[in-house]
Amino acid sequence: MTRVGVNGYGTIGKRVADAVAAQPDMELVGVTKASPDYGVEAAARRGYDLYAAIEDRIDDFAAADVELAGTLGDLLDAVDVIVDCAPSGVGERNASAYEAHDTPAVFQGGEDAAVAESSFNARGRFEAARDADSVRVVSCNTTALSRLLAPLDEAYGVEKARVTLVRRGGDPSETDRGPINDIVPDPATVPSHHGPDVNEILPDIPVDTAALRAPVTGMHTHSVNVTLETEPDENDVRDLLGDEDRIFLVPAAAGIDGAGALKEYAADAGRPRGDLWENCVWAESISVTGRDLYLFQNVHQEADVVPENVDAIRAMTTDVGRAESTARTNETLGIGLDSRLGGDELARTELTADD
Repeated sequence: MTRVGVNGYGTIGKRVADAVAAQPDMELVGVTKASPDYGVEAAARRGYDLYAAIEDRIDDFAAADVELAGTLGDLLDAVDVIVDCAPSGVGERNASAYEAHDTPAVFQGGEDAAVAESSFNARGRFEAARDADSVRVVSCNTTALSRLLAPLDEAYGVEKARVTLVRRGGDPSETDRGPINDIVPDPATVPSHHGPDVNEILPDIPVDTAALRAPVTGMHTHSVNVTLETEPDENDVRDLLGDEDRIFLVPAAAGIDGAGALKEYAADAGRPRGDLWENCVWAESISVTGRDLYLFQNVHQEADVVPENVDAIRAMTTDVGRAESTARTNETLGIGLDSRLGGDELARTELTADD
C-alpha cells in the first residue's frame, strides 16, 4: 500500500486526491490547503485529513474553526510520495522541502522540466519514472498530444507534426484570468512551449506548435496535421485511435458540436464534475490526403492529467508495469467513454425506483 499526500487542494489537487483515494493499492494520507477557503469543505465531506500548507497560517484555520491534522512537514513525514498540485511556479519552491524530508515528489506540467529528474506520460514515457525521486507529469496539452502521437508513430511513423492549440483563457474558477474578450497569440512566437514539451516525452518526433488564447473556460481545442512516413487508410486511423483507452472518438451521430456539449455528455454519463479524462477526437474530422493526416481534438484541462498522476505514483514506488498500471487506473476511475451511437445498439440501464 503506497501512502500518498497531495500538496494543494485546488483544481488539479482535488481531482488527484479523489483518484488516489479510489485506488485499492494506495492510501490517501491527507491533503493541504494554504488558506481555509471553501475547498476545505470538499475535503471534509470526503473525509480527507487536512494539513496546513503554510505553517504561519495555522491560526487562520483555527479562527475559521477548521481542524488540522498537522502541517505540510507532518504530512511529508507520513507518506511514501507527495503529489505537488500547487499553482505554477510554487512547486519549484516546494522542492527543497520535499528533499529535506526525503520524500519523493510528483510535480505538475506548470513547472519547468528541470524541477524533476524526468518528465512523465503513461502512454509515451512510463519507465522514465521508475524508482525516480521526482517526476513531472507534463501539462494537459502535452499529455493529450503524447497520447495521440505515440500510437501514430508506432503504427505509421511520424515525419512531422503541426498543431495549433486554441487554449481556454482560464479555468471556470479563475475569475482573475478571464474570460478575455479577445483572441490572443500565446505566445506570439512559434513554436509555443508545447512542442518542446512533447519532445520531453517523444524526443524523436518533430513537432511544431502554435497557441492562441480564446475567451472560453471549458476546454482546449487542437487542430492537428501530421505528416506520416507511410500512407494510412482513413478508417484504419479511426480504428487505431479508437483502440486507445484514453482517447474518446466522438461519433458524428452524437451531435456533439463543441466543448459545452462534451462536458454535458460527461456529466450525463455520471462523471464527477463532468470530467473528461480522455482526449476527445472528433471521428468525422479524421481525414487523410496522401501521407497527411488531419483531425480536431478537445482536451479537458482540469482532468486529463489526473490518471497520469496515479500512474506516475505507481511507476515511482512499485514494480507494476505500464499496461497493468493504466488498466488499474482506468478501471477504478471508469476511464473509457464508449458511445453507442457509432453503430452498436444502445444499451439500456435499469434505474432503481425511488420509492
